[in-house]
Amino acid sequence: MGMSLLAEGGEFKPPGVGDFFLPPIFGSVTKPMVLVVLSIVIIIAFFLLASRNMKLVPGKFQFMAEGVYDFSRNSITREQIGAKDFRPYVPLILALFTFTLVNNIFGIIPIIQFPTFSHIGFPLALSILVIYPVYHISGIRKHGLGGYLKKELFPPGIPKPIYFLLTPIEIFTKFFMNPITLAIRVFAAMFAGHLILLVFTLGGEYLLIEASSAWLKPASIFAFAFAIAMTFLEAFIQVIQAYIFALLAAGYIGTALAAEH
Repeated sequence: MGMSLLAEGGEFKPPGVGDFFLPPIFGSVTKPMVLVVLSIVIIIAFFLLASRNMKLVPGKFQFMAEGVYDFSRNSITREQIGAKDFRPYVPLILALFTFTLVNNIFGIIPIIQFPTFSHIGFPLALSILVIYPVYHISGIRKHGLGGYLKKELFPPGIPKPIYFLLTPIEIFTKFFMNPITLAIRVFAAMFAGHLILLVFTLGGEYLLIEASSAWLKPASIFAFAFAIAMTFLEAFIQVIQAYIFALLAAGYIGTALAAEH
């Protein structure tokens, strides 16, 4: 991707939004589509291999899988939903966490080097088509349709005239903005982080190879050094964003199931 971002005549063309829309690999299949399928294969293979020969004293691979499961189960699902209701939702939160994590980490894997969730469509589809119906249906099943709507839209202990202002805000937030903001959080972090890496990597490449002044070439060292430092920071952010995505999803489910607003 690097040299394609250098304009003709040796002028530096900074990367932008257009560089995230890659040409199809074949037909209408794009790289992000392939990466989504690859992430599913990786996750399934990881847990199948880790559970193939379970031992009382786990090996490193089994220990890693158990650590991921335990973290998703206890530190995310149980904490957000509660000890009484969390068990049915463990597979969902585990899948959301691992799926988001792998697709984020793709952004720093050599050759792949593309975080799938830097395309808004993928987190938005997860949020609207999976998380959104799950937490609303869960709330309706527990409280009934009328009870759920009353709990979510008419919080107790508030003067009735305030409902004219509060209820429309609650409707907009709970039924429209929650899934959108959930998707935007991870998308914005992945998009911005990858764009920063592109700027410093390609800027260093330009200074080293294309810059006409010999005085500018040593500056490429600083650009590459900053790109390396940002890669480590980006790896940390990718993990944190996967955690936040799963945490908020579990939090929405927990709120829907809770007896009070």
